[in-house]
Amino acid sequence: MRNKNSTPDFQQIMPITPVVKKLIIANVVIWFVGIVLIEQYFLADPKISHWFGLTPYNVLKDFYLWQPVTYLFIHSSGPMHVIFNMLLLWWMGSELERHWGARFFTLYYFVCGVGSAFLYMFSVLIYSIISGKAEVLSVPVVGASAAIFGLLVAYGLVFGERTVLFFFFFPMKAKVFVAILGAIEVVLVLNNGLIQGKVANLAHIGGLVSGFAFLVLWPWFKNRGTRSKASKKGTGKLKLVVNKNEDLNENDKPKYWN
Repeated sequence: MRNKNSTPDFQQIMPITPVVKKLIIANVVIWFVGIVLIEQYFLADPKISHWFGLTPYNVLKDFYLWQPVTYLFIHSSGPMHVIFNMLLLWWMGSELERHWGARFFTLYYFVCGVGSAFLYMFSVLIYSIISGKAEVLSVPVVGASAAIFGLLVAYGLVFGERTVLFFFFFPMKAKVFVAILGAIEVVLVLNNGLIQGKVANLAHIGGLVSGFAFLVLWPWFKNRGTRSKASKKGTGKLKLVVNKNEDLNENDKPKYWN
């Protein structure tokens, strides 16, 4: 039990929530049936990954407009990719869904994933024009990692004072944990380039940026009429995160952006 004035305890395992459960089931089933079984044993080429992963060239030239959504459900054949993403989805997603409600959580999840896809494509397109390396547009991206990194930035904002274990051993505030992960992604992109290596670090950064931008802009977009009237009286504030739970501990309540 926690005293109101004490330092927040370590996060306990949150029971899986309905939307998170459906996302995990969809990801695991598509990975196992589509990638592990069908693509590896019944198809000569990785056609499922080609059709439903995110390849900028396919979207921009051939109008594969479903890819900015479907790539979130495609993972590499190795199990660690999907397992790691689903564990993070369960850990952060369940608490955020409970905090926000199913509708807003679902909207936020896909905004982060789709927003990251478009930021990734735009960045790679500009890079290909400047460098003359058009082949970078054909490098595919798969996995829910972009949306997961969006959940990370939300978790750091909503539950910033919560204590988490970095690498399962080092306790730190959730906001510090998120800041470190974001910094690591930036360093990896600067060191390795936009699309080098097997990990799409640029897409991870896109998820962070999309999530933060959405949390800042959504309340303004939704309440722009009433907010403009309030600002004339000098009392207008821009909420950073939607809060639908009144029974949260004071340290867990959303922050505000003036």
